[in-house]
Amino acid sequence: MRKLTVIALGVLAINSLSAQQALWDSSKIKSPQVNEDNTVTFQFYAPQADLVQVTGDFLPPRELETPGHGKVSVAGIADLTKDENGVWSFTTPSPLDPELYMYSFIVDGLRSLDPANVYMIRDVATVTNIFLIDGEGSRAHNYMVNDVPHGSVSRVWYDSPGLGMKRRMSIYTPPGYEDSNESYPVFYLLHGAGGDEEAWLALGRTAQIMDNLIAEGKAEPMIVVMTNGNPSQEGAPGETSEGLFPPNMDISRMNRGEFETSFPDVVNYVDKHYRTKADKAHRAIAGLSMGGFHSLHTSKLYPDMFDYVGLFSAAIFPFEGRNGAPVYQDFEGKLKTQFEKNPKLYWIAIGDEDFLYQDNVKFRKILDDNKYPYVYYETPEGHIWKNWRIYLTEFAPQLFK
Repeated sequence: MRKLTVIALGVLAINSLSAQQALWDSSKIKSPQVNEDNTVTFQFYAPQADLVQVTGDFLPPRELETPGHGKVSVAGIADLTKDENGVWSFTTPSPLDPELYMYSFIVDGLRSLDPANVYMIRDVATVTNIFLIDGEGSRAHNYMVNDVPHGSVSRVWYDSPGLGMKRRMSIYTPPGYEDSNESYPVFYLLHGAGGDEEAWLALGRTAQIMDNLIAEGKAEPMIVVMTNGNPSQEGAPGETSEGLFPPNMDISRMNRGEFETSFPDVVNYVDKHYRTKADKAHRAIAGLSMGGFHSLHTSKLYPDMFDYVGLFSAAIFPFEGRNGAPVYQDFEGKLKTQFEKNPKLYWIAIGDEDFLYQDNVKFRKILDDNKYPYVYYETPEGHIWKNWRIYLTEFAPQLFK
């Protein structure tokens, strides 16, 4: 019995040492290193590798041929240089602007995370590292956790009779919500294809942006509701009864009108469970890419629901004949009804290199031909989170004034 006890204690000691190894086994390489002049140095230890590269949105974009969309801009690639100790390094040739950047390494053709950087993020099925360059007075300063009052984020489940399932969404409540009896306007913020109810929080920095805009007096205190726009899903991958299913870009049910027609399920839940100003004048809806498509069609399907509409790099496709779904029929008739009800703000934003740019030009022509008022905001670059964070930072201050 004593021998078994000694063995058990030995195993426990080994497991304990193994568990504690992470306390002492930190990397001696610092990567990325933001230098005083805002150049950034990346390092990767791989003495046996023949080629190490870094790819990320801080590099000049390169063109990639894609089926259906032709050439699109994707993140650039740069080669690292190896020293005598097997450490590969690369320093950006010029300073980087304040921004949240995403990157990863490619080691002999195999994509790899940075072992020296614990900060990483998932975008659909791709995990990348991130780093943030701050700058007082810059937009990127809004992406920081600054010394201001903070709101709260909850993940809630609601019943959606329209989709026949319980579903999950993320909800931001502004600073002071829990300690007040005040009612608030609601901003419904929708993600793009392959995303979920976590996307705007993780990649879009929504909580940080709203905290900072509200603290600066630039945005009204508001509730922000981030739904899951995939009608076939209960919620984000790994957070549902389906278990750890692989994230994917399946948008097979995106254009059946199910998400749009069931949207009152979301609004009804929020109005019932939160202190909201439950009228058109105090509701906004906006989304990126697929979320812009959903915002476009939901807002015209329910013209008395939203006074503020934002289309961020919106996916805008031929409107008639979308699998026979009534939501997409009589597009111009529904649009006419919507604008006859005088929405306070119809806001369109897109990058000048976005693959959806020409579709947005055609849509704006419809608005122009009918003299429907809207605000247009154009940025450089393409279909990227950098732009969507900018659009959120610009759009939110215009709401509920």
